[in-house]
Amino acid sequence: MPVTRVEKSFHVETHKVSRGALFRNIILGTQDGVVNVLGIVLGVATATNSSYLVLLAGLAATFAESLSMAAVAYTSSRAEAEHYKAELHRELDEMEQVPEKEREEIEQIFREKGFSGKLLKQVVNTICSDRKVWLKTMMRDELGLEDPTKGMSSFQQGVLVGVSSFIGSLIPITAFFFLPVAVATPIGLLASLIVLFGVGAYKSKLMSGKWLWGGLELMIIGGTAALAGYLIGDLFKVPNP
Repeated sequence: MPVTRVEKSFHVETHKVSRGALFRNIILGTQDGVVNVLGIVLGVATATNSSYLVLLAGLAATFAESLSMAAVAYTSSRAEAEHYKAELHRELDEMEQVPEKEREEIEQIFREKGFSGKLLKQVVNTICSDRKVWLKTMMRDELGLEDPTKGMSSFQQGVLVGVSSFIGSLIPITAFFFLPVAVATPIGLLASLIVLFGVGAYKSKLMSGKWLWGGLELMIIGGTAALAGYLIGDLFKVPNP
């Protein structure tokens, strides 16, 4: 039953794409939250040696960062959807007004894919006989655009990135709720670097398979943020009374 196999294959591919978008948003929010708050926490801890001030600055940064990331994810997703919609209407208008030109573009697309002769004409005729397939082919193969509204909505993406950023931001500061600054600082730093390595490794494994370098790269970025925070905190260190 070839039709059944095709449908099954399409279902699996769609599932993978949706899952990829899900993990991409989680990774984006988590790494941004960890990196940004880590630098702030190290800076305030070094400058003041006060758990209270570290938590105050860290929590303020956590909420501000989470809301900001959620808003950026939402607005960028909306902009992408609006761009897709505008291009969709433009292609529809061209299919109505200059169908022969659009048909020639389909023919050119599949000629570049290696089709020729009768087979090329059959493919073009089949695609252009169904307006939905024709339009989808133009959007994907001519413009390189996929419908961003499939899967998660803009609101869902914003919430997911915001929540992930909030959770990531808590990693550098959690130890300061329970431990003195001298103990909490290295624990927060170590926990953040471990999480960043894991996130970077997983992201690279999904994209290129080179998990080790991806983990090290993101860990180095986090370490650089921590070093910057430490140096600034040391520069403006509050003198002991």
